[in-house]
Amino acid sequence: MFKTFDDLADSVLAGAPADREAALAVLASEDDVLLDLVAAASRVRRRYFGNSVKVNYLVNLKSGLCPEDCGYCSQRLGSDAEILKYSWLPTDEAKRQAEFGLAGGASRVCLVASGRGPSNRDVGRVAEMTEAIKGANPETEVCACLGILKEGQAERLRQAGVDAYNHNLNTAPSHYEEICSSHTFQDRVDTVDSARSAGLSPCSGLIVGMGETDEQLVEAVEALREIDSDSIPVNFLIPFDGTPLEGTWELTPQKCLRILCMVRLMCPDRELRIAGGRELHLRSLQPLSLNVANSLFLGDYLTSEGQAAEDDLDMIVDGGFQIVGQEDAKALRDRLRAHRAAHREAMGGADAEAGAGLPPCAGGGGGCGSHAAPEEQQVPVEQPVPAGVGAAQPAEAPEAGVDTVRHGLRDDAGRPLVPTIRRRGAGTDAPPNS
Repeated sequence: MFKTFDDLADSVLAGAPADREAALAVLASEDDVLLDLVAAASRVRRRYFGNSVKVNYLVNLKSGLCPEDCGYCSQRLGSDAEILKYSWLPTDEAKRQAEFGLAGGASRVCLVASGRGPSNRDVGRVAEMTEAIKGANPETEVCACLGILKEGQAERLRQAGVDAYNHNLNTAPSHYEEICSSHTFQDRVDTVDSARSAGLSPCSGLIVGMGETDEQLVEAVEALREIDSDSIPVNFLIPFDGTPLEGTWELTPQKCLRILCMVRLMCPDRELRIAGGRELHLRSLQPLSLNVANSLFLGDYLTSEGQAAEDDLDMIVDGGFQIVGQEDAKALRDRLRAHRAAHREAMGGADAEAGAGLPPCAGGGGGCGSHAAPEEQQVPVEQPVPAGVGAAQPAEAPEAGVDTVRHGLRDDAGRPLVPTIRRRGAGTDAPPNS
């Protein structure tokens, strides 16, 4: 057993990733040694990834109406969460949404669709989208996340140029039946195995804060090691109203950091991504977490809003990090900031909050060259919304005070409040948060 976290980091760097005993000790450590733990995990992070941060961008191709019963999910069967619901985006719109993220600094686009798994026709749709995105942006990585795959589907995606496949294990095998009954843990393992066999890079991670024990957290990471996941997104439960896990609050910012450190020390050379719910649970410790994780999602998530994309870039730049695929993270951030300021001026002096969500013009690295009148600024210049996009969403937003609060606010009991339900980007006529 190690004496100090530096001893543990030394062992990991010498080729011996943390075992179960060490991982449990990390999770059980006290808050007053948290910075020592982060410093040790940061040594490992920097050995394998230097000061780089990989920026990923989600495009929700099809939202809601999923037949599965995953208890954490706002898109699940029977969910009363007032999320956007729409069918497949057209290829041109999927490409347009992806290019918002690319212009904002992303090097990987994650194409996601709700449902148990894709039909062969659905796989064909995603193949077409991938070819369109990569045809115009050949350096872009594409990760697909479509659910449980059938025979031959992973191979078809790989042939189309998809680089990676995401299918999260989510939790420990011993805890899985507590969160889902419509498919099994093994179903998920089999899909990850299928993706890897087809030549796709396996991306699989966790959702933490769902009632699991520390032992089950370690068990889950051991399972991720067994499937040889290249990329590990760690999601922090967003307890949406209208889902079985509504009202579940088990995480603190300090606990979230310990979990990230545990994953880094158990999986030292794997991409570790701070994903959904980080704003809600890591809160002001998000910048510190980038000394452990080396990847994040830019802007919004599938059904909820993230913090402003500009704030994501600020975290990276202020922490002294560089963005994978970008020559200069600060130059990118400053260019996008100037671009948005020009948008706000073109809109007639809209307030800062309204302007903060404006995207860069897709496909131009953040500069469109001109700015139209306010009524024309709903979408990027010369990139109209395809017919039908946005029509399949709820007719009205929730009433004031329902899921429309800003990050960091607390209710009368002192609990953090859930983020805003996403009402912009894919599936809407509104500019995304990129």
